[in-house]
Amino acid sequence: MKNRVMALVEEKYAKKDLPKFAIGDQVDVHQRILEGQKERIQVFSGTVIARRGDGLRETFTVRRVVQGEGVERIFPIHSPKIATIDVKRTGEARRAKLYYLRKRVGKATRLRERKEKEGEVASTTKQPSDGPAE
Repeated sequence: MKNRVMALVEEKYAKKDLPKFAIGDQVDVHQRILEGQKERIQVFSGTVIARRGDGLRETFTVRRVVQGEGVERIFPIHSPKIATIDVKRTGEARRAKLYYLRKRVGKATRLRERKEKEGEVASTTKQPSDGPAE
């Protein structure tokens, strides 16, 4: 249970336009980088392997492989340093944390594409048949 005062403070700083993404999704995280007086955007793309926390303290971990070496970064979701989060591909995961991907190499790290909800609803509805019931 959250303190009401803390909830009011967090509401002021929380981002409203966050995309919906889940564990296993391929994302591009656009992060603002300050170099001297200039600000530029750096993109970190990879697979979301973990989410934790709630409210302003919520973070997510993105993993990618660069030149044969695994790189993981933890991003606060509501950070002003994050410009945008683009979901490139959805992945089907049956676990809350995909730490087992750390031990896998190459094509073994791929995840199946998650199907959309509308497609599942349409495929599970039965069509009435004109023939006799068996």
